[in-house]
Amino acid sequence: MSLRLPAALSRPFANSRGLVGVALRVALVVIALPLVLTPIYAFVPPVSTLMLWSGITGQGMDRRWVPIDQIAPALVNSVVMSEDGQFCSHSGVDWGALNEVLDREGGPSRGASTIAMQTVKNLFLWQSRSYVRKALEIPLAYYADFILSKRRVMEIYLNIAEWGPGLFGAEAAAQYYFKKPASKLTAREAALLTAALPNPITRNPAKPTRYLQNRARNIQARARAARDYVGCI
Repeated sequence: MSLRLPAALSRPFANSRGLVGVALRVALVVIALPLVLTPIYAFVPPVSTLMLWSGITGQGMDRRWVPIDQIAPALVNSVVMSEDGQFCSHSGVDWGALNEVLDREGGPSRGASTIAMQTVKNLFLWQSRSYVRKALEIPLAYYADFILSKRRVMEIYLNIAEWGPGLFGAEAAAQYYFKKPASKLTAREAALLTAALPNPITRNPAKPTRYLQNRARNIQARARAARDYVGCI
């Protein structure tokens, strides 16, 4: 003999199953999008979720895509030596650096992220720090490093990195802060732009504080010794 729930009681269960189904479909789309889009981004200039959010919320979106050949090598060197010194030797994740920061109080910080991790975060994820986001970054970074060349990862990163409210990419940043194309940046200007990356909303490379000047000086010195560290680019 079968039992049936009264209609008033069965509706919440049906609604719950419906919500679970919708959530699963959304999750599948979220997972599938990076897998599908990453190979496409090997050839097509991407638009990041941060750019879309900036446009939707009215902050504007200034991004001028340029090939990496039109970005000053000093900026490439500065970014590698400041953000991810093992860029050419790891496969998307630097576990040595990651393990160090995961043990810090307050959770993972920007220092835990390789350039590949920052690239997939900007392309596909959200900006607030959390272990959940970090856990998603890791497989996506491995996937991006496997599918894309190191040179392409760097090219995408330098064209989608945020350098101010609504300001994305090296070309837009160079034009805004220094009134010149990214190809003409000096070593000092490249170091100042790199020094601003961890907090681009409050740091102005054209009007650097004493802290930013000192940080840029250190980055510039390290960039001069890049050599083999940027050999894959």
